[in-house]
Parts: sequence; C-alpha cells; structure tokens
Amino acid sequence: MKHQDQVVFVTGAGQGMGRAVVQCFAAQGAKVVAVDINLQAAEATAAAAEGEVIAISCDIANSESVQGAMAQVRETFGRLDVLVNNAGIGSVDAFLDTPDENWARVIGVNLTGTFFCCREGARLMQENGGGVVINVSSSAVYSGEGPSHYVASKAGVMGLTRSMARELAPEGIRVNTLVPGPTNTPMMADIPDDWMGQMISAIPLGRMCEPEEVARVASFLASEDAGFITGQNIAVNGGMVFI
Repeated sequence: MKHQDQVVFVTGAGQGMGRAVVQCFAAQGAKVVAVDINLQAAEATAAAAEGEVIAISCDIANSESVQGAMAQVRETFGRLDVLVNNAGIGSVDAFLDTPDENWARVIGVNLTGTFFCCREGARLMQENGGGVVINVSSSAVYSGEGPSHYVASKAGVMGLTRSMARELAPEGIRVNTLVPGPTNTPMMADIPDDWMGQMISAIPLGRMCEPEEVARVASFLASEDAGFITGQNIAVNGGMVFI
C-alpha cells in the first residue's frame, strides 16, 4: 500500500489512462479524486475502483472551474499529495486545414488546462510541505507524428514540467512528465486504420501500450522510490522513440 492515505487528484479520469491511474492509486490505499468534465464518467470510474474515490466534474480549460475543484479537495481532505494531469483531447486536422477554433481548443485543454491544474495544485501542496506532480505528454513530441496542435500542446507540457521542477523543488514538490506512446484508449478510436497500422509497426515491442502500464509508472513516480527524480521525461512507449 505505497500510497496509503495520500490524496491524489487525477484529471481525465472518466476513461482510458485516467481511469487506470485512479484504479491503481486507489488499490494502493490512496484517497483519489477522479476528475472529468463528464461527471457521469468520473462517477463510473469511482464506482469501479477498489478504495476511497470521489468524483468531481471540472472543466480544466476554465480557471474558475479548476479553482473550485481544488477548493473542494481542500475542504474535503485538507491537503493534496499527488496531481496527475492526464486530461487531453485531440482533433484530426491537417496542418494547413486546421481551423482556429480547433487549435485554440486543443491548446486550451492540453496545455493551458494543465497549467491551471498545476498552479492550483502546487499552491495546495505548498501548504502541506510538498507533493508530486505528474504531467502526461506524448511520444508524438519526438516523432512529430500527429496533428500540429496536439504535438505543440504536448511539447509545451514538457517545457512546463521543467520550469516547474526547478522553481518548486525548494518547496518539496517534484514534477515529472510521463511520455506514453500509442495507448489502447478511446481517444485512439478516431485515428484512421492506416495511420494506426503505421504507428504500431514503428513500435519495437509490436503493440500498443495498455493504460494499466502507464498507471503503474505514474504510481512509481509518485512514490518514495522516485524521491530523487524531478524534471524528467519518462517514456512508456515500447521503444517507439528514445528520449
């Protein structure tokens, strides 16, 4: 029970990697806040988990919504130990045909939303002497494969991690980035079959990652076993790219 009584805030918890992360931490004794813009999906995650999980609806692209969610965590638990910024969206747009609104929406959720959660989460961690932030990026940052807004947003997440890691280390807050490759989640369902086939063929281990495999690495990064790791990109991609 390596996360016994820790308070863990997981965004994008309604499905895929987020749901797996919630289940992993809850099984290790954490008090988990499952956060999703879709409250019913978050509640389904909470109901399926073994352990103490509460569901919160939050639009991470909205600063006031994030502030409200963190205020609820403070009121309910009085602390925050781990923040996992998993929520993310994509849109299949060719670069030259990318509408302004699609660019703004993807950047708004994937990068700005991560910033909002990091800022409010770190403020709450600071009150209790430290914590761990885990941001989720993508191997697409290195391969360049994927829509431009998605790749740019995930590259921005890596830069945010590094800046935070340096500034917040004196506060006892460690910040790292998880870098999954293609992972078997609902988000992948919109990717054309030929594109999917090309991605899998580029993975030396010959398959997509499973959400539980990402969750276990998140658990490691949040544990004392990773107590001297901060500002790093941790790849979980089957060898698709080396970082």
